[in-house]
Parts: sequence; structure tokens; C-alpha cells
Amino acid sequence: MKIEKFEDLDIWQDARELCIHIRGICESDKFSKDFTLKNQILSSSGSIMDNIAEGFERGGNKEFIQFLFIAKGSCGETRSQLYRAKDYGYISVEKSEELIKTTSILSKKISALINYLKSSSFKGNKFKKDKP
Repeated sequence: MKIEKFEDLDIWQDARELCIHIRGICESDKFSKDFTLKNQILSSSGSIMDNIAEGFERGGNKEFIQFLFIAKGSCGETRSQLYRAKDYGYISVEKSEELIKTTSILSKKISALINYLKSSSFKGNKFKKDKP
């Protein structure tokens, strides 16, 4: 499958799905009242998908890699916040383990794309010789 837009990327789709799950857990009664943690986890999970999109739209692999590293950092931040949410009793152990596993897998997928881009001779769409 040819990747023509960021929406085609599996990692962006996975990050979007994670955001939906994070929004869902934030709506629980206890969690919704902890405005600081709720806002932090919504922001960090959103940052994953947003940085993947922004990096892709820049059109160059070097910049894309930079934004993927930011997305990977936000993924770790989200995972850490999930531990806090579990420790505070905002989410069940089962739900936290599921989402922590999801963030770990997503982080590995982002790393795999970074490694692929680093080894690729293609430097990005903005460097194509056949640009109009």
C-alpha cells in the first residue's frame, strides 16, 4: 500500500484509536474531577497523533523523524500517566494493563518507522526530482 497521506499510516490510526480510549477513561467520575491529570493525559495522547501528522506533512524524512521522536516521547508520557491513573484508582488494573500494552506496542511501531526512515535513501516528497 502506498502511503500518500498521514491518515494512511498505521501508527497514526493506532494513535487516533488510543486517543478515543483515553477520552473514554477520562469520562469516569473520579478521573474527570482530576483536571490536571485528565488534561495532561488528553494532551499527551493527542500529541502522539498530531506529531505523526505534522512530521509527515513537512515532506522530508529528517523532519519526519524528528516529529516521530516527539510522538514517541508523548507515547511514553501517556504510558506514565496511565500508571498514575491506575495508582490513583481512576481506572481498573485490567484497563490500565490493556492501555499500557497499547502504548508500548505503538512506541515500538514508531521506533520501527524511525529506523526504516533513517535507512531509506528516499529523503522525502519535498526532495523529489519530478515535483511539478
